[in-house]
Amino acid sequence: MGGTGTGTTVTGFVAVSSLTASELIVKLKEEVKTLTSYLAETDYSNAINDSMRDTGWSSPFTSAFKIYWTKERAKRHLFFYLLSESSVKFQYKTIHLEHKFQHLEKLIKKMDEDFVKAIEENAAEFAGVDSFQLFGTYINSGFISEEQTGRDLTYDSENLIDFSPKEND
Repeated sequence: MGGTGTGTTVTGFVAVSSLTASELIVKLKEEVKTLTSYLAETDYSNAINDSMRDTGWSSPFTSAFKIYWTKERAKRHLFFYLLSESSVKFQYKTIHLEHKFQHLEKLIKKMDEDFVKAIEENAAEFAGVDSFQLFGTYINSGFISEEQTGRDLTYDSENLIDFSPKEND
């Protein structure tokens, strides 16, 4: 299994650390194989754009998790394009397209279910925030007084409001 993107080879597989949209198009063409004859070149970029809207991520994709799910969502959109095209060609008298139509519908439904499950199981990945940000921010009152005299130091220039937690907390 070859690979594009930047990374290191580990026993024949490529551990990709980032992947651009154009590199993802190459991977999609490798994975959908003969279906490429039914898809236009713009279908691939449209599928990637749709998958970026689904996930909220942008290119380059910087983790294996994001690469996998962006690719899966892009394939789902490619299958939907094929389904849409097949539905126009479907004719009542010739039901030979019925099976392809049903298989694409089932495949898209399964891919959507897997995606919803992934969102539920990996909410932090899809939230677009670091883990330290998930618990909110504490802002103290901002009033500062000298301990021994009680003199108000709130408006002294060296007293800044403490925001917690910080990334390194």
